[in-house]
Amino acid sequence: MPANLPPRSGGQLVVAALRAHRVDMAFSVAGESYLEVLDALYDAPEIRLVTCRQEGGAAFMAEAYGKLTGKPGVLLVTRGPGACNASIGIHTAFQDSTPMVVLVGQVSRQQIDREAFQEVDFRRMFGPLAKWVTQIDVAERVPELLNQAFQVATSGRPGPVVVALPEDMLRDEASTAIVGPYRPVRANPGAEDMAELRRLLATAERPVVLVGGSGWTDAACADIANFAQANDLPVCCSFRRQDIVDNRLPCFIGDLGTGAAPALVNRIKAADLVLAVGARIGEITSQSYTLMGLPSTGKILIHVHPSAEELGRVFRPTLAIQSGMPEFAAAAAALAPIAGARWQGWQREARAEYEAGLVPTRPVPMPPLDLGRVMVWLRERLPDDAIVTSDAGNFSGWPNRFLQYRRPGRQLGPTSGAMGYGVPAAVAATLVHPDRLVVGFAGDGGFMMTGQELTTALAEGAAPIILLFNNGMYGTIRMHQERRFPGRVIGTNLKNPDFVALARAYGGFGETVSRTEEFAPAFDEAVASKKAAIIELRMDPEMITTRTTLSAIRRQAPTVSA
Repeated sequence: MPANLPPRSGGQLVVAALRAHRVDMAFSVAGESYLEVLDALYDAPEIRLVTCRQEGGAAFMAEAYGKLTGKPGVLLVTRGPGACNASIGIHTAFQDSTPMVVLVGQVSRQQIDREAFQEVDFRRMFGPLAKWVTQIDVAERVPELLNQAFQVATSGRPGPVVVALPEDMLRDEASTAIVGPYRPVRANPGAEDMAELRRLLATAERPVVLVGGSGWTDAACADIANFAQANDLPVCCSFRRQDIVDNRLPCFIGDLGTGAAPALVNRIKAADLVLAVGARIGEITSQSYTLMGLPSTGKILIHVHPSAEELGRVFRPTLAIQSGMPEFAAAAAALAPIAGARWQGWQREARAEYEAGLVPTRPVPMPPLDLGRVMVWLRERLPDDAIVTSDAGNFSGWPNRFLQYRRPGRQLGPTSGAMGYGVPAAVAATLVHPDRLVVGFAGDGGFMMTGQELTTALAEGAAPIILLFNNGMYGTIRMHQERRFPGRVIGTNLKNPDFVALARAYGGFGETVSRTEEFAPAFDEAVASKKAAIIELRMDPEMITTRTTLSAIRRQAPTVSA
């Protein structure tokens, strides 16, 4: 050990490493298994420690932080129950390719493998949910292994890393040098790959660009948009990645989410070339793997992804390019545009179909609260830098379909489909960008899973506005239930509290909106309050999606005998 370095406890070394890697915010629920880390954070005021109310909410906050900043969201939780609660956010970070470093307190080393109090084998537990799982058993290895954690979390395809910290190791002392900051490693596209991409594109008649995944910087978003516009290429996005290309640009043609427009789905099927940049082309984006043939796609597929393991995993590409998003987008923007491209009409038709979808369908009969008109008002009201967060559920079809996203504004939603994401993500977004308007969308089901994190917002001085869609049911499951077992409703109805009273009990702003004309003044009042806010939208339960009703689904369902 270097003689000139003072001995420090394992807990102090952990915090010194966080400082070296320039961590400025961390999310936690306190636990006795990592008290030494908490104590060391007392002397690190540059790291803002956000105290949360449940580990699942804290994990979602760390994940949202990672999405917004591109830096690893740092989460601290205790062993056993704490780690189990946090697993939902770790799984979301894995499926959403979000950088995260999770520090988990662990039982003392001499107690391991005895099923000690709250003991869990984290390597086995988190193996399928994380990019890498490790345990630091020797204090002097803290700098080494935390450096590796940050490297793994940010390099290639980003994702979560879990680091277990035995509590007795955190009390041990060691004299060791701290390393940092981390330096993400990303591949660059080769000149031959870019030349082949341009050659293949020049042969196409009906091309489509599909953007998605993580790792996009504002500069990369601008570069890929410039490339698309220079070549008159239509651009769509993967599930909940609508903020990559400005939706107002004439090249943007929609998103391939859970409620993808049928016209867009048909466009992808009819395309003779798909350039997928960053997207995994997973189940939701590929519409249950029906957009292209498997494994041979039946069309030219150029797949660009930061992970070599993802290329050819499901769909066999004509050209596979391993690259980070900033690196590829810059190279694409530098390509000479293809002169006399044959697809201008194809692009204009696709854009016209997208714009037609922005016009809400007028339900018959018209409900008192027309959510389509509400979304159109928001679309015209939200500033360019607004941050929109979304929970999982059918309600998300309204902001997904009718809002338009653009940089520096952002869309944060769980591609993993995890309920409970919307409120914690909105809280984290207001902490990262306190100067921006943050609007969180949640259903009544998802809100009740993590809505208590509004107390975190109030404690931290954050003021997100939560639009709470209340239809008294688990809407997505009810929709599928009616399709398969029409009229046989069980397990999907909900009895809810008084959400406005709840918001006010937390010390925030609360208002109920039952009619379309009530929304605009309620929203403006929520903004003016400068408090964390809930606007409860009392929606008609019949309006199950932006395009159909429960009654229509029931009528179209096959008859099921009792």
